[in-house]
Amino acid sequence: MNKPTLSAVAAAVLVLAACATPEAPPPAVPQVNPVTMVDQFEATNGKFAGYRRSGAKGICATGEFIGSADARGLSTATVFSGAKIPVVARFSVGGANPKAADNGKSQRNMALQFRLPGGETWLMGNINSPVFGASSPEQMLGRVASLQPDPATKAPDPAKVKAFADANPEVLLQGRYFASQPVPASFGTVNYWGVHAFGFVNAKGDKQFGKWIFEPVGGVQGLTDDEAKAKGGTFLFDDLRARVKDGKVAFNFNLELAQPGDRIDSATTPLPEGRRKVTLGALRITGVSEDAGGECLTINFDPNVMPKGVLPSADPMIAARAAPYAVSLGRRLTEGAKQQ
Repeated sequence: MNKPTLSAVAAAVLVLAACATPEAPPPAVPQVNPVTMVDQFEATNGKFAGYRRSGAKGICATGEFIGSADARGLSTATVFSGAKIPVVARFSVGGANPKAADNGKSQRNMALQFRLPGGETWLMGNINSPVFGASSPEQMLGRVASLQPDPATKAPDPAKVKAFADANPEVLLQGRYFASQPVPASFGTVNYWGVHAFGFVNAKGDKQFGKWIFEPVGGVQGLTDDEAKAKGGTFLFDDLRARVKDGKVAFNFNLELAQPGDRIDSATTPLPEGRRKVTLGALRITGVSEDAGGECLTINFDPNVMPKGVLPSADPMIAARAAPYAVSLGRRLTEGAKQQ
């Protein structure tokens, strides 16, 4: 298969973004070839045919969302109408390995698809860290390349890793955050951040930018090191099924409101502490797949797909996700999509 040219990919990204967010200005064109990005992920993290190149170990779920009156004051998006909106969710462990351990201090993901009236869709990817692993696609590619194992040692070259991190200290922030936190007790008991800033547009045309966080209604719960060791490496899926059966997996969808002067173009820079928070609605998970199938299996969860009333910020990592996600999905479909 021929590799797409950068110009063709850029054009596709711009068309996708324009269709998903008609009010938004075109995002900056990513300067990294998406095929190069996906190839580098495979070279560094390993290639597991049929699996997502990131968040490979996952499970499908379904749920519902009900928007709040406060949300309707911020955005005209139909997701906030107050009616029950069906949701498809995917919970996963970070990394490319479908056998990744559940009891490590690593990334957890909650990707969502809101199925809105009139054929609209809202896709999002949320992680259990307030910061992303890089602030630009170029930085992401460089970081992943620096971690590529040496053929002789089968491990990353410490000198290369250090040199890149010294020149790009932002890439260490996420790892430090994970190291400072306990192992999550469950997919349903951890915070999930959107990390990117998005704009919300109301009926008057007023725009309010902010960064969102899904916070578990029952509170955050972590494991001690001994508890995590005792749990073993494969407890998260069964735990999620049990908690959902008991009606105990629900999140408040909260938006931290940016103020003038706040940086909203960087996924490695959280908003300052103390910013006012508005609850946009409530998400409840109502079902979990009993096997490796489910509705989420081939959903791309591209955050460029937004409803009318929601806009992207100038964060370059938003637009940069679209094309690599498409490349990865194409490979997975060719190989036979899997997720457990």
